[in-house]
Amino acid sequence: MTSHEIRRHFLDFFRSKQHLIVPSAPLVAKNDPTLMFNNSGMAQFKDFFLGNGTPPSPRVADTQKCLRVSGKHNDLEDVGFDTYHHTMFEMLGNWSFGDYFKKEALAWSWELLTEVYKLPKDRIYVSVFKGDERDNVPFDQESWDIWREILGRDGEPDESRIILGNKKDNFWEMGDTGPCGPCSEIHIDLRSPDEVAATPGKELVNADHPQVVEIWNNVFMQFNRKADGSLEELPARHVDTGMGFERLCMAIQGKQSNYDTDVFSGTIQVIEELSGRKYEAGKGMADVAMRVIADHIRAVSFAIADGLVPSNAKAGYVIRRILRRAIRYGYSYLNLTEPFMTKLVPTLAMQFADVFPELNAQRDFVATVIREEEIAFLRTLGTGLGRLDQIIGQLASEGKSEIPGETVFELNDTFGFPADLTALIAREKGLSIDEAGFQKALQEQKARSRKDATSSAGDWIELNDVDRTEFVGYDQTEIETFIVKYRKVQNKQGTQYQIVLGQTPFYAESGGQIGDTGMLVVSQGDAQKTIQIIDTKKENDLSILIANEADLDETLESAVSVRAIVNADRRMLTSSNHSATHLLHAALRDVLGTHVAQKGSYVGPDALRFDFSHFSKVTDEQLADVERIVNEKIREDIQLDEKRNVPIDQAKNMGATALFGEKYGDFVRVITFDPNYSVELCGGTHVPATGHIGLFKFTGEGSVSTGIRRVEAKTSVGAEELVNEQMGVVSELKELLKAPKDVVKAVQALLDERAALQKQVEALQNEKVQQLKNQLLDKIENLTGSDGAGHARLVERVDVPSADALKQLAYDLKAKVDNLALVLGADINGKPQLAVMLPDSLIQGRNLNAGQVVKELAKNIRGGGGGQPFFATAGGSDASGLDAALAQGKALLA
Repeated sequence: MTSHEIRRHFLDFFRSKQHLIVPSAPLVAKNDPTLMFNNSGMAQFKDFFLGNGTPPSPRVADTQKCLRVSGKHNDLEDVGFDTYHHTMFEMLGNWSFGDYFKKEALAWSWELLTEVYKLPKDRIYVSVFKGDERDNVPFDQESWDIWREILGRDGEPDESRIILGNKKDNFWEMGDTGPCGPCSEIHIDLRSPDEVAATPGKELVNADHPQVVEIWNNVFMQFNRKADGSLEELPARHVDTGMGFERLCMAIQGKQSNYDTDVFSGTIQVIEELSGRKYEAGKGMADVAMRVIADHIRAVSFAIADGLVPSNAKAGYVIRRILRRAIRYGYSYLNLTEPFMTKLVPTLAMQFADVFPELNAQRDFVATVIREEEIAFLRTLGTGLGRLDQIIGQLASEGKSEIPGETVFELNDTFGFPADLTALIAREKGLSIDEAGFQKALQEQKARSRKDATSSAGDWIELNDVDRTEFVGYDQTEIETFIVKYRKVQNKQGTQYQIVLGQTPFYAESGGQIGDTGMLVVSQGDAQKTIQIIDTKKENDLSILIANEADLDETLESAVSVRAIVNADRRMLTSSNHSATHLLHAALRDVLGTHVAQKGSYVGPDALRFDFSHFSKVTDEQLADVERIVNEKIREDIQLDEKRNVPIDQAKNMGATALFGEKYGDFVRVITFDPNYSVELCGGTHVPATGHIGLFKFTGEGSVSTGIRRVEAKTSVGAEELVNEQMGVVSELKELLKAPKDVVKAVQALLDERAALQKQVEALQNEKVQQLKNQLLDKIENLTGSDGAGHARLVERVDVPSADALKQLAYDLKAKVDNLALVLGADINGKPQLAVMLPDSLIQGRNLNAGQVVKELAKNIRGGGGGQPFFATAGGSDASGLDAALAQGKALLA
């Protein structure tokens, strides 16, 4: 089978087992603060396991892009040197959210591997959790018994290929508390017959043998870990499985390495053509380099396609490290001295076009980003390697084996060598690096260049040499100036330009205040061109104007002069909101207490957001007090008192409050609105007097995290529009309610009337259900078996108003009739519902389980459900199958 067929067979197999096939989540973890990247198939389903969300189906399957290069799961150092570790890999997975469990999961694993993929049964080994007495975790007897039957032959159980695993290998936990459970791994022995005869595969499981590898792991979340360390059974048990796609392809295609499969062969062929060398596994560092490049290009390309670009921060820095590691291997061992990674993107994009189309859709963009990164790093790579060789030679002459931390930092800062790349090269030479010294030097460096995490920036083009640039936006919103430098940036929108002016009136985003917009009018002799500025960012102390236009090189380089014009209306609205945050901060401290401290903010032209320390909800009364105080200060029309270049100690003596997230030098700017009310250190723009704010209105209050509250508000035009909108709603209500004097009283009367009517409806419905119960009692059959034992049976379609009414009806009938077995079905507003009730005689005597019965019946209505052995319910989406479900239930309870 080709890799495409292998993947398709997996998805088709689980589709046939009623699984919903869902797309892969992005490689970059978007909404999970605990993850930098999605590193497992279950990551996108965490909320379902935690009970924070509802899955789209009780059974799900997919192939998930995963990346393991940071944190607890880090395979980077092994990539290229062995045959089965990767940075990015695909994880095929199937999940059950409270539906099937161990029996089905393990049986389907075996069926797929041996009957669909035709893998040899005698080469497969499985592991089960042996238990841990110290941790109070029991032996997984259930999985052991299931595997004995599956592995058995001629009706005889077989346990010879079952391995007992410890907690590290065979027990999975989401964290210190929460869902957890045992897991059962599936391993395969891919060695030659002679090797198998010499050493049994069972002895090599989990021994890092390259041909005896784990391919599938079934995790069974059946416990909840409590804070005291004890375990309790989960009410709904889940299955979480993951199978390494690349390893599976190696096994099915009969290869000795993942890199010999067609997952990688196309990319490796391009690398062979680029380097003029033939790939032969085990033939030296050139072949290691080919494996590294073939692996790393996948991780980098898919990360960029999913919205991440190489940068100097967080996830972007991880991608840059991976890319530079690959470039260095190509440079050092394949003599690839020109950009080559970018040339692999088209092949990769076409290979995955049917399963991960996002790469093919953006392949030009991805290739451009990678190419720019390659160009930047190749400029310094050769020089850096030469410098490193000098350092290593000097250390050898001195009899030393460790590269100092300061030197590692120099290579990083000057030549762009990430510390782990230096460590890798050092290891190849038999040396190590001073990691602690490097970290110290890194922390001491404060003037690092920080590139936008969502873009790939080229080099700066210097047009004018100046010692420093100047911000003049406190006093002017329009000036004549000149261009100092610019650079191109590639992102999903295409090409953007970043521009630095000698003097700028544009405020750069900082301190919670968003950046200015506006335009540049560029004079080129007699001609002029207008460039729209869509944002202003700050990099170090540099104000960078952003233009979302293409092909500006000639315009910028031929500029004689530039008129910089800020959008003054937008600036005024933003300034109103910023000044309002100062008034708000002071009012919150007045009303809630002096413990209130700013923890974050957003200030834009549309609204303001203010995060602050406080340990309880701000009450409506407190919010009203704060709003009243702020509006009083607005009406007082307090004049702005702005002092610049104030010595920091003097500012502190003035009682100035420092804002969250700001860094202050020896001299600061102090913003005062009444020295007895609001004095803050601030670099933002403000109104000349509080009266310009106009009006302040809260729009929301809530929690950000423990001890942090957030309020949102509007001022000026936004506040006026909000009030007008609310007044309009009140007017509409008055009209609907026939113009009462007291709208609130009128609405309350309607609510009271509705509640009274609802009680009447419920009473009538209950009376109807009771009548139905009496009718059903006459339809109960008494059945007697050949052994003289018997039970009462009721299988009926009923008319009830809700699922709760259906449940109550079942319990009421049980209370009236001993030994009753029933199946009730109802069409409730187009949604079919089933209820199953079983007596002890059927549960124990015939080993029936209401939960299992209702799941089987629910297939007729395209649904699912569950419950306890004696009572269970199910819902579905196809009411036309109710009669078939009831007929099946009647036969089952014969």
